[in-house]
Amino acid sequence: MPNWITEGYIEYAKRLPANFQLKLIEVAISKRAAHTNLKKNLAEESEQILAAIPKNSFIIALDEHGVVWDTLKLAKNMQTWQEAYHEISLLVGGPDGLAPECKMRANAIWSLSPLTLPHPLVRIVVAEQIYRAWTILQNHPYHRN
Repeated sequence: MPNWITEGYIEYAKRLPANFQLKLIEVAISKRAAHTNLKKNLAEESEQILAAIPKNSFIIALDEHGVVWDTLKLAKNMQTWQEAYHEISLLVGGPDGLAPECKMRANAIWSLSPLTLPHPLVRIVVAEQIYRAWTILQNHPYHRN
């Protein structure tokens, strides 16, 4: 991952308090080549992703075809999820997206945009939006309407 991606993610993750941490778990993506079996790669990645999800977690898959939430709706959703679940897992796919198994396992499918975003950039956008939603719940002045 380029340094600016890592630094951007860390910048927002470190702003959150200890009782509301972002924890990044990366799984290795399968090697891509001209004759790669995409279905096999996605299945392998899916197994790793699903195995990394904490038990009893609320699962949100990120996908361009999911539901678009504005920031206030995200904050409201986060509050609801926090009250009902100890863990919330956000699934971000690799270069070829998420396997159908990951999407089927998800409790919600969230679209950041109808645009296709590169998965490294999604880390920063999600971290910033999680931080922004948290500030709304704390009545912190970071978010402005």
